[in-house]
Amino acid sequence: MQLLTPLTIGSRTSPNRVVFGPHVTNLGADDRSITERHVAYYQRRARGGCGMIVVEGASVHRSDWPYERSPLAERCAGGWADIAAACHPHGSLVIASLDHAGGQGSSAYSQAPLWAPSRVPEVNAREVPKWMEPDDIAAIVDGFATATKLAVEADLDGVEINAGQHSLVRQFLSGLTNHRDDEWGHDRLLLARQVIEAARGAAGDRIVGLRLSCDELAPWAGITPEMAPEIAVALVGAGLDYLVVTRGSIYTVEKTRPDFHEPTGFNIELCRSVHTAVSEAHPDVPVLLQGSVVEVGQAEWALGGYDDESLCDAVEMTRAQIADPDLVGKVAVGAVDRIRPCTRCNQTCQVRDARNPIVTCIGEPTSGRETEDPDWYVASPHPRDVVVVGAGPAGLEAARVASIRGHRVTIVEQAAQIGGLAAVAGPNTELVSWWQRELDRLGIDVELSTRSWEADDHTAVIQATGSLPGVRPYDVLDGAVVVDIADVRLGSVELPDEGPVVVFDPIGGPIAVALAEELGPRAVLVTQDNIAGNELSRTGDLAPANTRLAQAGVTIERRTLLRIVRAGAVEVEDRYSGERRTMACAALVDCGFRLPTEPIDGATQVGDAVAPRTIHEAVLEARRAALAI
Repeated sequence: MQLLTPLTIGSRTSPNRVVFGPHVTNLGADDRSITERHVAYYQRRARGGCGMIVVEGASVHRSDWPYERSPLAERCAGGWADIAAACHPHGSLVIASLDHAGGQGSSAYSQAPLWAPSRVPEVNAREVPKWMEPDDIAAIVDGFATATKLAVEADLDGVEINAGQHSLVRQFLSGLTNHRDDEWGHDRLLLARQVIEAARGAAGDRIVGLRLSCDELAPWAGITPEMAPEIAVALVGAGLDYLVVTRGSIYTVEKTRPDFHEPTGFNIELCRSVHTAVSEAHPDVPVLLQGSVVEVGQAEWALGGYDDESLCDAVEMTRAQIADPDLVGKVAVGAVDRIRPCTRCNQTCQVRDARNPIVTCIGEPTSGRETEDPDWYVASPHPRDVVVVGAGPAGLEAARVASIRGHRVTIVEQAAQIGGLAAVAGPNTELVSWWQRELDRLGIDVELSTRSWEADDHTAVIQATGSLPGVRPYDVLDGAVVVDIADVRLGSVELPDEGPVVVFDPIGGPIAVALAEELGPRAVLVTQDNIAGNELSRTGDLAPANTRLAQAGVTIERRTLLRIVRAGAVEVEDRYSGERRTMACAALVDCGFRLPTEPIDGATQVGDAVAPRTIHEAVLEARRAALAI
């Protein structure tokens, strides 16, 4: 496979063409240094076979503090050295990502003004940045040089300059944010060239790469795909050893790491044009594809593995390796079907928010917790019979881990298929399919459409029976049609063919939004919040979801409480004024809070059977239960 072939990058050689790209982890220390959690996190990907690892971006100057635990380069030298020492024995190249968020940063932690080429307000925070003086610019250029020197001294293989979505360097390149009337405005490439040349001078024979936004999705003033090849060639000529093609800008934050609604490999055509131009001008400089590449087949195709055309030289597969750190190793032994899929849900790997969560994965909760979690798969000294009641995500993971540990496992499921809701709705159907393959591989006995089982005192029972509809905060009168979202998704009830369907959403999550989007003009989404799908801000899908709802013709009743459901109508109340009104309703779908099922005596409860939450908690508790047997 092309994916497994070595790649020369400057003076170094990567053992394969799979890259673990830079991303926010929140694994840092309060003093903005690299921690042992970082070391273990990257080491795990190196042990899994990743060819090149780019460490979380580090600010090159104290004026930049974009999120609370963001690394600061001057405090990273020791941590970088530890990462290099941990990863190099596995053959992986280790690169330091060097960064400055500029006007897209935050003043919350620095308590100082943001730095930017011009006084263009930050779109989300609405903060007006400081116009950078020549001395400020010189300090930034020097910061990149100093940080590069520290990386070299730490024995890293090189550095990657960020001119991508959240970066000061891109802001100087773009007409969106660079309105200067001096040399850095007349020549918008000037700062980028100065930074590259400074890093090149400090790097010696080590690698200098660039992460470049080649489409800001703002054609009225920003960098466009038509402009990108020329910009890329010019910047490569300033002294680069590789180039990563990205997209996005200050106006398109939701496009920098989109969820499953965006196609995989969304930068393929953009990368193709840039790769062609760079290859002609600088044939020895690799161009890397980035952008939701989570499937080995797509990565191989992009590298020219299935035809004679190569549109890139290496592929970032970052989220795919958060989901399965052994991705490369499994490819190497021909076990592609065993790779745990990344569903691009963004639920736990998108961590740049006020809660400061640590990066992890719904299907692989050990990601980000490598220093804390035990070895889930150590063989049990006392194999036992294990009955897992329920075949949703929690039950499937409990059965898988228990079987790997040597226990004799039987799954009992009352439904006719495994997976529960995850099998019939949303992106996690891929994860359920993976669990099915794992059950088959391990030879786990699955008894479907079954409500009873036999267990003696020596049998361990794990209860993963999920949840039930919760208390309804509204009155239901005779003749009203009220159904639960789970019954709709599982096909046990059907909605009326005609008339408006009210989708009641007190949670503000993806479930109600997805159903309303499917129903289109028939749907009336009732939410107590000021915006539909309020919780989708954590996954980056808030603005896109509301756009999709509008395009689908969904009626959204914001700031609205549901009070009464009767035959053919619902009565709602304005959350602030208390004003009540009546709307037509052929059926109401309740997407509200749920309650755990009744406990089974002597069983260990996991997942929603403990408290209804997300797949991440279900999988984590399932593993803990399997380890405790």
